[in-house]
Parts: sequence; structure tokens; C-alpha cells
Amino acid sequence: MSASPHCLRVEHLDEPLGIHVAAPRLSWRLPEGAAAQTAYRLTGDNGWDTGRVPSPESVLVPYHGPTAASGERVEWRVKVWTDLGESDWSAPGWFEMGLLYLDDWQAVWIEADSLLRHEFDVDRPVVRARLYATARGLYEAFLNGQRVGDAELTPGFTQYEARFQVRAYDVTSLIRTGRNTIGAILADGWYRGQIGILRAAEQWGSRIALLAQLHLTHADSTTTVIGTGPGWQGARGHVVAADPIAGESWDLRRRSGRPSWAPVTRAEDTAAALTDSPAPPVRRVQELTPVSVTRLDATRQVVDLGQNINGWVRLSRLGPAGTELSLVHGEHLDATGDVTTEHLRPAVPFLPEPLPAGQVDHVVSAGEPGAVFEPRRTTHGFRYVRVEGHPQDLTPRDVTGVVVHTDMRRTGWFSCSDDRINRLHEAAVWSLRGNVCDIPTDCPHRERAGWTGDWQLYVPTAAFLYDVAGFTTKWLRDVASDQWPDGTIANISPAGRSEGRDSPIAFLNGSAGWGDAAVIVPWEIYRAYADERILAEQWPSMVAWLGFVERRGDKGFHFGEWLMPGEDVSDLDAYAKLDKSDVAMAYHFRSASLMSRIAAVLGLDFDPSTATRVRAAWQARFIDEHGRLTPDTQANHVRALAFGLVPDELRPAAAERLVELIRERDTHLGTGFLATPLLLPVLADTGHLDVAYELLFQDTEPSWLTMIDRGATTLWERWDGVDADGVPHDSLNHYSKGAVVSFLHRYVAGIELLSPGYRRFRMRPRPGGGLTSAAAAHDCPYGRIEVSWRISDAFHLHVTVPPGTTADIVLPDGRHLEAGPGRHTHRSEGVTS
Repeated sequence: MSASPHCLRVEHLDEPLGIHVAAPRLSWRLPEGAAAQTAYRLTGDNGWDTGRVPSPESVLVPYHGPTAASGERVEWRVKVWTDLGESDWSAPGWFEMGLLYLDDWQAVWIEADSLLRHEFDVDRPVVRARLYATARGLYEAFLNGQRVGDAELTPGFTQYEARFQVRAYDVTSLIRTGRNTIGAILADGWYRGQIGILRAAEQWGSRIALLAQLHLTHADSTTTVIGTGPGWQGARGHVVAADPIAGESWDLRRRSGRPSWAPVTRAEDTAAALTDSPAPPVRRVQELTPVSVTRLDATRQVVDLGQNINGWVRLSRLGPAGTELSLVHGEHLDATGDVTTEHLRPAVPFLPEPLPAGQVDHVVSAGEPGAVFEPRRTTHGFRYVRVEGHPQDLTPRDVTGVVVHTDMRRTGWFSCSDDRINRLHEAAVWSLRGNVCDIPTDCPHRERAGWTGDWQLYVPTAAFLYDVAGFTTKWLRDVASDQWPDGTIANISPAGRSEGRDSPIAFLNGSAGWGDAAVIVPWEIYRAYADERILAEQWPSMVAWLGFVERRGDKGFHFGEWLMPGEDVSDLDAYAKLDKSDVAMAYHFRSASLMSRIAAVLGLDFDPSTATRVRAAWQARFIDEHGRLTPDTQANHVRALAFGLVPDELRPAAAERLVELIRERDTHLGTGFLATPLLLPVLADTGHLDVAYELLFQDTEPSWLTMIDRGATTLWERWDGVDADGVPHDSLNHYSKGAVVSFLHRYVAGIELLSPGYRRFRMRPRPGGGLTSAAAAHDCPYGRIEVSWRISDAFHLHVTVPPGTTADIVLPDGRHLEAGPGRHTHRSEGVTS
């Protein structure tokens, strides 16, 4: 057991290297066995000492020591006073600042086709070395032939008109006395490559460039700085092309000769900020061995990873010199067993035919023993790969699936007695993993765009499964940067010009439920992580959005519920003319209500009458003289009940009508993107838990288990993503419908958040559906919450409450208990599955 605070973190990072936060917030967990903290003391190696501070706070406590300079490293420790008494000092934590000011940069931007290099001499020992780098496009840095760090797709996808992220690397071990070589490979990335459903390229520029600066601290405390600029050289390399969507191409024969090095060109400066990232980097997080490799004919072989992923493959046998291989990535096989990508071709209304699906890599072998093809400057959404042109039979040992996404810390788990529900949960987790590649995307192939509405509805689920605080903070900064002067929130962030204010599809932006992400997402991050700063940072964006909604009213384009079962949205012009004012006004009320609560947290003034007025207007328009809701759809009833739009006296009848609508569809759901995450919770909270379980276990289309029974390893965009004939439609990796697993966490297992950061939570399992057991765990900011239950002779419940928190336990027999930190066991009689 730990007798001191542990799990020290800075901001939301485990590795706070190169940060730009002037007053970083510090977090720790209490000694094991402690119930509550009464005071803390923080010290730093820079002389900072808070003394004993009476306080229960241990999460996101602001640093108030001496202001740290650029590149300065601060080591800190904490001790606490709890019911166990005064603790020992913690092991040291640390944070290190990046280059905070433009004056810190001696380097300049330089351009090259692909390769960059520079040689320099080190004439005395180096005790510390840091590399700071960013790019227009993507970069991989090398020192003395060794790759720097393990981050992928750096510097990441941001709104490049506003910011470029600078990553800092500890390269002390790579520097040697004497001659050194620093180099980099550049590629298009999102900056110059194709993005979005329109496959638009060069959205921020037509030239890729690098900005890098190496700081060497010597034993005598002097510093040497080497930066990009004159003296650097550029050349073409073996990476012939690398596009985020189209794919990557190598000609390994180019590596056999010496590159034709030439002086680089200085690139123009940028007005965009050079800043840090609050998110963990993208990394290669897992490797998969194929379950099979099948030869179709003399030129084609199909690799099956057994799991739909985001990432790439590493091919370790490339054939004789001159062998030209193509790797076509897809999610599904056609009737002949071949990879199909037709469903991934974007159909754009004003273009004559669908655009190419992309996801094709190419490599030309040089015949070198041990050569490996691993295209790290693109990603694909796929389970299957068709390898074309290989003269030899490949085996699973020759191909490795590499899972790539933001390296977020896993924080949530669930299992139960039903294997299909477990597979549904796992598919939802994989869908999230497939769509958190530096930004929250809708799909990892066809669009891979940061759709605001998708993350708005999924972020509570995501925040249970993974630590998405820093990841979401990074993205929200782009949402604010992409906001139009009139307050419109762009549908996607980061947004390129092809879908922006001056584009042919500008009218699609500002949709209800999508734009409301500006309010809802920061609120959910605050709830999950007790992060008030994100509310304050995003408040101006929220105010501007609500102002836009107030001026627009319920007019303009709205996606509405989007993709309800059987809904045809292929004619976008016709769809745009449909009345979706019920959705628009409901979200107007939702955002206004939340902003009143956010203002209270921040101590700001906000007129609460806005929400009251909108609620009254919604009721006047969408509740008829008989007290019935219009339109008479499942989605409208779900949303109205979830948001609190229905008067208390009408709630039972509205809930009964929702059940009737479900029964009219033979106990099938009829909801689309926006209402589906709310459907089962609304049923459970209005006294219809049995119906919620019936929908969860429904296994005919449309349903979640239909996906699982048809072989899905990720969740589909459409309810008929793979139809009864085995034909795929649209994306087969969309996390939005996976938000149903929140019902598993909050209702089946019973973990309900009551106060920010789970400082107080409710444990209220609600068994049903024939389940005989369930278990869940969540690593909240204070420690791990655990729950497990089983039904045998009685209902047996086991709960773990982490230090510094309290839990309200509600047993199936109706008993209410309060539990402090520790393990608790309870039993209820008369409970059946």
C-alpha cells in the first residue's frame, strides 16, 4: 500500500514536456486506505513551498510558484493530511516548459520536397538536449540515424490558420561529441493533403515546411542552439507520395543511391501561434496478427485482421527487386471474397459521380533482405487488405496490423453474463479507438472529419472509457477558432476552406445539435474531470453561439435527427426543406439551460429567462391541446423527456406514448444520430426499464445486435450498414450509435456521476434482460470505482469507492445507503434476472 500521494499528473498529461501553460494544474491521488484529505503541502525545486494548505482539493490544483521560463523544468512533490494522519512526501513529479515566446526561436521555416538534413559539431559534453519541432504538413525527425520519439502524424491536425503545435523531445541520449546529423522526412498531412468528404487538397497551403530548433545544454551551463535555416539541405527520398486519404507510395530503389542534396528554400513566416498540445500524442498503440491470408488469383491476396481498425499494415516481405505492390484497404468483402470499397466512395450532390475511396498504398521493392514497408504518413480505416502484385504467398507472419490513435489512457471497462452484449461493448470501444486519431472523427476513411455533432453525443461515453480531457480540450480550441464572426459553429473542426464560409456548402453549417457542441462538450468535460478552466476558456464561444441561435431562431438548415431507420437523405435539397424546428428549438433550450449552470460555476452573469422563454415557446408549438407531443416520433419524445421540455404532469403520458411508438414498430427503435444515445436512459428513468432492455436485446433490424450478428467489430453509421444480403452501406466504423454502451455503464452496472470528477457518485444497478451478472470499473480523477453484481440465491453487490469520494448506493430492493472509501458488499433478497 502507498503511504504517500501517488499518480501525480500535470494538466491532463502524464508527460508534461514542452507545455505552455503559465500556471499548470497539479493532481494527485490520496494514499491507499485514506478516506478524505483535509490539507496538502506542495513544494518545488525552484523554492516554491505552499506550506500546509487546509483543503480537500487534490485534482487540478493550480501551481502558484515562480513563473517558469522557456525550457525550465520544475520538479514538485506533495504531502497530504488525511484521516490516516500526515503522509510521507510523494515521489517527485515534474513539468517542463516549451519555447514560450517568438523571441525564443532562432530557427526559420524551411521548405523541401521530402528529406531534410543538417550536420553540426558538438565540441563538449552535453548534459541535456531538447528538440522543438513543428511542420506545415507532417514530419518525422531523426538524430544520427535514430528516429526521435514515438509520436506519429506530428505535429497533428489543427486549424493551421490559428495554431501549429510544437512538440518537445528529450534527445539527450542521441547526441554525441563530434559530428552529428539531424534530419527529417516531410509529407503532406492534413495541411496539404486531401481532407473531408470533398477530398479537398491544399486547404492551408501548397508547400510543406519544417520549423525545428535543437537546444544543447553543456556541463558548463552554456547552451548551443541549432535551428532550421541556412546550411540545411533538401532532397527527394523514397517516399514518393503520402496523402492522408489517397494513401502512401514508396520506391525503395531510391534508397540505394545517394540523394541529390541541395540548399533548402526559406519559407514564409506564419501569423499562426506556435503552441503546445494539451493532448497525448498519436502513437502506434497495438499490433494485430492477421487471422488469415487468402490468395484470390495469381496477382491478388486478401489479408483479414479479424478487427476493423484505424492505422496501417507493416509488410515485411516485399518480393524481388522491382516488384510493384499495391495495398487496397477496406472494411468489407464482396460475394467473391474480394475487398470492396464502393460504399466508402463519397457521393457529393454537385459532382457527377462518387469520388475515389482512396486507402491505397504502393511500394516498389529494392530486393533488400529484411526490408519493411510501413506507411506512417497516412492512415486507413480497414479490416481487410488486398495485396496486389506479390509473386509469393504471404502468411500472417509477413503482415502486421498496426492500430494508430491518440494514446489516451484507458479508464473504463464493462462485462456481463451475455456474450453478445460484451461484443457490442467491445465494438463500441473499437469504434471510438478508430475515430480518435488526433481529432474526433466521424469515420476513419470516407470523411475522417471532426464532426461536432458526433462528438457532442458521444463524449459522455468516451469520457467513461478513456481519458479524453486533453484530447477534447485541443479540439475545442479549433471549434472556437473555426467559429464564424456571426457565431456560427462550423460542422467540422478543423475546417478547411472547401467547407467554410465561402464554400458551396456553407449553408450546412450552424446546425442544431451540431453547433451546440460548443456548449455541451465543455460541460461534459467539466462533469467528468472537474475542469472549470475549460468552461471559462470556451465561454466566449458559447455566448457567440447562443447569440447566433437567438438571431436565427429555428430557421436555416438543420441535419435534424439524421439517419433514422428507413430515412432517405440522398436528396439533400429536399431534405433541407423539411421542417426540423422541433429539433432546433429543443437544442436552443438545452444550450441555454446549460449556460445558466455554467455561468453559476464560473460566477458569471447570465439571464436564466432565456431558457424559460424557449421552453415555453417549444411547449406552445409542439404540445397540442390534448397534451400530446408533435411531431409524433420516437426521437421527439426522447429528446423532450431527456431535456426537460415536457411539463411534469405530462411526463408519464409522454413516456407511455414513446413506448407505444416503439411497440408500433414491433419493439424496434426509430431514432437517428441525436436521440439514440438518450433512448434507453429515458425509458429507464420514466419507469420503462423493461422496454429499454427489450430494445437492447432486439436482434432484428434495426438494432445494435443486428450489427453484432452480422459480424460487426465496430459500430455502423447506418442501422443497415450491412444489409440482409451482405451488401455494405456507408461507414462501418462510426462511434455515434455506440453511445448505447453508456446505458451499460450507468444503468446495467449502475455507475452514475453526481458531482464533477465523480467526487460524489451513485451506485444503482438496475438488472434486467435476463442478465445474471455485470461488472464495470472507471478510473475517475480520484481513483478506481468498481462495481460487480450477480444474481443467484439473491442479488449480491460489490462496490469499491476510491479515496476522497463518497457514493450513494441504491439497492434493487429500494434501500438507500451512503458509502465512503473502501470495499463494500451488499445483498438484496427477491431479485431475479
